[in-house]
Amino acid sequence: KRKTLVQEMYCIEMLARVDVLCLDKTGTITDGSMKVKDIIKIQKTDNFDLKGIISSMNYALEEENATSQALKKRFGSSLIYDTTEILPFSSENKYSAVTFSGLGTFALGAPEFVLKGNYEKYSEIVEKYASLGYRVIALGKASKDISKGKISGVTKLIAFILIEDHIRDEAYDTIKYFKDNNVNCKVISGDNPVTVSVIAGKVGIENADNYISLEGMSDEEVYSIADKYTVFGRVKPHQKQILVKALKEQKHTVAMTGDGVNDILALKEADCSIAMASGCDAVRNVAQLVLIDSNFASMPHVVAEGRRVVNNIQQSASLFLVNLLL
Repeated sequence: KRKTLVQEMYCIEMLARVDVLCLDKTGTITDGSMKVKDIIKIQKTDNFDLKGIISSMNYALEEENATSQALKKRFGSSLIYDTTEILPFSSENKYSAVTFSGLGTFALGAPEFVLKGNYEKYSEIVEKYASLGYRVIALGKASKDISKGKISGVTKLIAFILIEDHIRDEAYDTIKYFKDNNVNCKVISGDNPVTVSVIAGKVGIENADNYISLEGMSDEEVYSIADKYTVFGRVKPHQKQILVKALKEQKHTVAMTGDGVNDILALKEADCSIAMASGCDAVRNVAQLVLIDSNFASMPHVVAEGRRVVNNIQQSASLFLVNLLL
C-alpha cells in the first residue's frame, strides 16, 4: 500500500527508534536526474573539438550513472576520436580518463582530483558555482598517459561543466517530519561539500551550513568528527561506514539511505538500512527496507507504523503487569 518492501520485519520497529538519519544526496534528496546547465571554457581547443572529446569519452567509457546520462544528453555518445586506453570512474579516483590516438589523455571528474596540484589556481571558480548548488566537473588534458590505474603528471584544465541536480518534490516535507520528531539528519556524499550544503539547506536540513570535506582525512580523524558536522562531502565508501559506526558507538540509533554501490558498506553497518528501488541490485539486496517507487515521502508512513507497533506492545505489556499485580 505504501510502495515499501520490508525485507527484515524487525527493522520497522528499529526505524521507530532512530534518532540519526544519514542521507546520501544523489538519489535520495535529489531524484538522480541531472542536466548540464552550462560549460565554462578555460583553455582554447584548437586541435580538437570539446564536444567531440566528451562525446567520444561517453562512447568509450559506456557508463550508465546519472552524471554520464546528463553528459550524453548534452554532448552525445559517438566514436569521433579513436580510443587507445580507458580508465573507468571509481570512488577512489573520482574521475574517469580516456587516451585518444594522436591527442593524448583526457580526464573528466571532480576538479580537486583531476587538477591535483593545479586546483588552488581555480578553486575560487569552483567554489563560486558550488555555492549556487551546481555540481562542478572538470575536463582536463593530462601531460602523461594512464599508468597503474591513475593519471600522472600535470593536468591542463580545458573547461568546467556545470551540472544541476533536481531536488525531489517531497524531500522538504519528509525532512520536516523527521525534524519535528527529533531525528537529526546528516548528509553524506562524495560530492563537493559546498554543493551538498546548499542542497541540504534547500530541503530544510538544520545546520546545513555546518559542512566539511573528508578528502585526505585519516580514519581516526573521520571517526572523531562524526557527531560534529551535519554535511560531509568528498566521502569515500569506507568513510561512510566509519561515520555510521562512530555515530552508533556514541549511543545513537542510526538509519542510512542509499542507492549506489558506494553506499553498501554504510548500509550494512547501520541499525536500519533503506534503499531506493531505482538503485543497483546489490544495494536492494542488502537493505532492510526498499522504497519500491523510490519515493522518500513513504518514510514517515513506515516510521508511524513502527511506532504504532512499539506503542501497542508497551500498552499491552503495561496491562499485563497490572494484571499480575492484581
